[in-house]
Amino acid sequence: MKKNKKLHKSKQQMRCPYCGSPVVFRSADGIYRENSKGAMLYVCSRYPECNAYVRAHPGSNQPMGSLADPELRTLRRRAHYYFDQLHKSGRMSRSDAYRWLADKMRTPLKDAHIGNLREYYCRQVIEESRRVLGPQVKEKPERRGAS
Repeated sequence: MKKNKKLHKSKQQMRCPYCGSPVVFRSADGIYRENSKGAMLYVCSRYPECNAYVRAHPGSNQPMGSLADPELRTLRRRAHYYFDQLHKSGRMSRSDAYRWLADKMRTPLKDAHIGNLREYYCRQVIEESRRVLGPQVKEKPERRGAS
């Protein structure tokens, strides 16, 4: 029980890394064009002026990473696309790909998540993943609109 109270308290104290405003836990309605799965987000309280947010894991209040602005969210999607190709292509198992990511990030395996990466490491993951995959790697298709 103490752990849950501590977790809840720490979430109440979250601040936006871009503007320093408090962060609120709310539905993705009005931010995502469609929210049929009932996604929840941690959102800067100054949204939409400060367009920083991060999705919570489905059915929980655990954030899937750190708050990100539109540029960082785009970079994270690209990094995840190329990272996923490492194991989907058969070059590595999924667990080996995460060990590779932890090594690239110089972080413990438990902290190796693209949702925690800033711009520099996203670009590194994209570049290194493409290098490992070689010339046959398919380019990530561009998404239309924001989510």
